[in-house]
Amino acid sequence: MRFAFHTPLKPLDHPVPSGDRAMARALAALLERLGHRVDPLDRHADHRPGVGAPDALPALRDAGRHRAEDLVTRWHALAPDDPARPTAWFTYHLWYKRPDWIGPAVARALAIPYIVAEASYAPKRAGGPWDLGHRAVADAVRAADLVLTLNPDDAPCLLPLLASPDRMVSLPPFLDAAPFRAAAAGRERHRAALRAAFGWPAGVPVLIAVAMMRPPDKLQSYRVLAEALSALGDRDWRLLVVGDGEARAEVERAFAAMSGRVAFAGVRTAESLPALYAAADIHVWPAVNEAYGIGFLEAQAAGLPVVAGHTRGVPAVVGAGESGILAPLGDAPAFARAVAALLDDPAARARLAAGAAARIARLHDLDAAGRALAAALAALPAASP
Repeated sequence: MRFAFHTPLKPLDHPVPSGDRAMARALAALLERLGHRVDPLDRHADHRPGVGAPDALPALRDAGRHRAEDLVTRWHALAPDDPARPTAWFTYHLWYKRPDWIGPAVARALAIPYIVAEASYAPKRAGGPWDLGHRAVADAVRAADLVLTLNPDDAPCLLPLLASPDRMVSLPPFLDAAPFRAAAAGRERHRAALRAAFGWPAGVPVLIAVAMMRPPDKLQSYRVLAEALSALGDRDWRLLVVGDGEARAEVERAFAAMSGRVAFAGVRTAESLPALYAAADIHVWPAVNEAYGIGFLEAQAAGLPVVAGHTRGVPAVVGAGESGILAPLGDAPAFARAVAALLDDPAARARLAAGAAARIARLHDLDAAGRALAAALAALPAASP
């Protein structure tokens, strides 16, 4: 199949690291791995302004309609077998602030399947300031031939929009685990290098948090984490924070009392992350309002046990008692108890670490995702000539 690949929220090449972009790129790469052609329609980070305010929605709608007309005109002029003409449309991440006003119209005009992944629909938005975008998401989901849900928390609100429940297929979040497994194989070397880089004792347990620093939810997660770690008493530990952003000053203030134990590594390349995870002992992230958390997948792929906040799609990614511990959302004392339990019990850390690597291989690696996506695409109606 030849996919027109649309990302309404951010283009694939957006320079700011985020789980949203990581999963969008992973989906595009997985489609190509399965033998399909992917043509990203949104190529440049500066091709449109940010989310903006509700009053920006009418202009976004009108721009989307004009772009749909242009695409239909261009592609109708091509022969059906022309490699530049798509045979399916794929939209990643539908949201009431950034709905898809292009794909449904193009797919209908070209008589090709319309596919959406990670659609978010909340009935509570109806009638509010974002109602126009809310209704546009509903229209797009109703038009979809296939709805891929990466976060099971989204499914209950999406299902009533579908003509048939068969149009919804669960696709667990996934990643290419190979670089993380390779890093885990050199764990002792990475551990030694990290501790030497920051002057930390060789045997000290290292916690790691990987997340951008922006309000409100990421900042609140950092604050919960700081409060939790401050309650660990005289236990010996160090924290490596990987990430940066507009709220860095607030994050640093939250950890100021623990400055000798906390190192800020800034933004690191995707290629350097596996070694950093492998050098640590426990991945810690309170996950305030987290959809599911790419960092949880990365940490587990590197063989790290996880302490996470119990919210939204996180329980579908982190297996409680299998690969980590889930603490009540926003509960810093409970989060502290979970971290303390793993610091105090190296055998439990080792058991959960093994479970983490096994869980990724079973449910969240490329092979598992490829099988699920291939089966879903095979059931689609063929494009009309």
